[in-house]
This record gives sequence, structure tokens and C-alpha cells, in this order.
Amino acid sequence: MKLIGPFKQILTLNNLPLRGKLSDEQLEIIENGGILINNDNLIEEVGDFEELVTLSGVEVSNSTTSQFSNSVVLPAFVDCHTHICFGGNRANDFAMRNAGKTYLEIAEKGGGIWSSVKHTRNASEKELLEKLLERINRLISLGITTIEIKSGYGLNVESELKMLRVIQQAQTKTKATLVPTCLSAHLKPRDFEGSNEEYLQYIVDEILPKVKEENLAKRVDIFIEKSAFQPEESRKFLEKAKELGFEITVHADQFTAGSSRIAVEVDAVSADHLEATIDEDIQYLANSETVAVALPGASLGLGEPFTPARKILDKNGILAIASDWNPGSAPMGNLITQASILATFQKLSTAEVLAGIAFRAAKALNLTDRGILKKGMKADFVVYETDNFQNILYNQGSLVASEVYIDGEKI
Repeated sequence: MKLIGPFKQILTLNNLPLRGKLSDEQLEIIENGGILINNDNLIEEVGDFEELVTLSGVEVSNSTTSQFSNSVVLPAFVDCHTHICFGGNRANDFAMRNAGKTYLEIAEKGGGIWSSVKHTRNASEKELLEKLLERINRLISLGITTIEIKSGYGLNVESELKMLRVIQQAQTKTKATLVPTCLSAHLKPRDFEGSNEEYLQYIVDEILPKVKEENLAKRVDIFIEKSAFQPEESRKFLEKAKELGFEITVHADQFTAGSSRIAVEVDAVSADHLEATIDEDIQYLANSETVAVALPGASLGLGEPFTPARKILDKNGILAIASDWNPGSAPMGNLITQASILATFQKLSTAEVLAGIAFRAAKALNLTDRGILKKGMKADFVVYETDNFQNILYNQGSLVASEVYIDGEKI
């Protein structure tokens, strides 16, 4: 047994519903509390520190008891949508976009997703792994210990498998939980001779069986949009992926409404983006088990509207918030900053934001063992040196985590 604390405040996020709106008055806050970790590296108990000392019989040194006297602890965060395995840099895209250039003009100048595809294809596994681990470590420093990572910058058998193998290698070199997703259906590559439907069938026939054989990912994603794949061809692809045994997630309603309905109809675990979702589809999504994932980093990077998070919650939907960290539209990668800004524009309570980057985000990855500090859960938590949990979002990312724990061990 190991006892960590006492903390000024423990935000457990316990006893909060999975869906719908939340008020800060619903937050369970334990003053002068501690976290007891068992020999399986799971949480044994969370409660009053002195009571846990008596309960556990653990000897506590003076240095341990004084360490967190002015600190807040809460569950470690989950970033349920990222594209952090990539080669190259698209700073020029950002500058051109801000200068008023269109997507087509940027692409004609060598930018856009195809730029990332070329750089990623040309990068060695070693180069991709080094950069990926740097980004993973940065996310851990922000208190994020579970990270979804997509392929989608390879767009052929060799390069898609290379990306997924790199993510698999990275898992052996980090204590964070990595959740790989196959996004071969990011867009049809320029060098594929055939239609969209033929490329999607190529993924089904040539890529997904190898992904399954090597156990490289259990999730499949697709970008449904005018510039990528159309609704009906996407539906057919997703149904085939499900038949192969993959979980489904969807890039939905980023610029055009309608594809979130497809996500619901194919029982997708999540529908991500949703910046263009209309009121009728918000209700449809909210009535389902599909998690709505807001990606404020993409809104900030592209100058687009935010996901209608307030409406989704008010309709009793399940809302998660993720960074969408990618080299093109969302290069920031700071989930706390993005979530804080989303809260400002969408009028989200602190409880709604924290739930959205903790246990509700875990739900978007089909994970039920994290995101809440209570008995039996994974002992992943983040510590901030502050006497008031409200300061975390108030500082919009400038208040940095002082300590991060994975499986009860300080990282």
C-alpha cells in the first residue's frame, strides 16, 4: 500500500453523470485528503488523509505530508483525438491561411494534408518515433496520461502500417496509455488511380486485414466531408470495418452538416468535430450513445466556429473535449488552454470541462477504468500547486501541472 497526500483539495469527479449538463456544485471536493494506492497500482481509497493513515497503517514521513499542503489533485486527463504521429511542419500553411489564402491555393503551393503525407512517407520509423515521443512527453507534462493517436498521413499500405507500428513502438517506451486509430480514410491520396470508393475498398482489402493481423489498432476512423469522402460511400466503408471487428469513430460535421447522423447510425463510439452540426442533428446525437467530441484547437487554428457544446449538453448529450493536435489545422496541442477557451465561448461550467477531458473523454475511447478518483480505478492523477481548483481553467493553461502520476508512480 502507498498513501499520497494530504492535498489541499481532491477533485474526485466521482458521482457525476456520464451525459448532460453539470454544475460546479455537483463536484465532490475532499479537503485535506489523500489517495491510497494498492499493490495492483489501483486506487484503494480516496478520503480524509488522517483517516486513511489509520485505515492503512502506512507510515508517512514529514516530507510526504508537507509536500502537497497547498496543492490540488484531480484525475489525469484523456486526449481522445490527436494526430501527433507525423513528419514535417506546416507553419507556412498557417501563415498563408491567416493571409487570406484559400485551401486550394495553399494546396497548390505544396501545403495541406498532402504535404504531411509526403513528409511522413519520407520519414524513417526512427525519425517518426523520436518526434512522437517528444509530443507524448509534452502531453504527459500537461497532465494527459491517455492519448489517442491516429494514422492517416501515410495513405498507402506501407506508410499507414509504418505509422501504426511507430505508435506501437512508442507504447513500449512510455507509461502513458496510447490508443491507436487507423485513419487511412483521411482522404484519397493523389497517387491513387481510382475513385473514392475504390480507395476505400483498397483500405478494406489491403490495409485493415494487416492492421488486424499485427494488432496495430482496434479503431477505424474516416473523414466525411466534401473535400474527403462522401456520406454514403463512407457509411458502406464503416459497415465493412465493423464487420472486420473494428470500433468506429468519425470525423463528422466539420464544415458540412449531416455526417454526425451516419456516426450514430453505425453505432460509432464517437463523432468528432461537429462545428457545423445543426440543431436537429444535435438532438439526434444527444439521444444516442455516441460521444460528441469537441475539438476547439481546430476552430482556433482555422478561424471556424466552435462545436455547439452548450447545446449538446443541454440536450443531454455526452460531451468530450480533445486537442486534435495535428500539423495543419490544430498545431497548439494544449488541451487545457483549448478547453478553457471553449468554456468561455460556450459557457461551460468547470465541472463540464473537467468531465469532458477526463471520464467523458475516456468514454470516447471505450475506457471505463479512468477519469475518476475512486476505489478500483486506474491511479492516474495530476497535481497543481494551487489552493483553489478554479485556478486551473482560470489561468487557461499557464498554470502548469507540478506533478503527474501514472499507476500511482510519479512520472
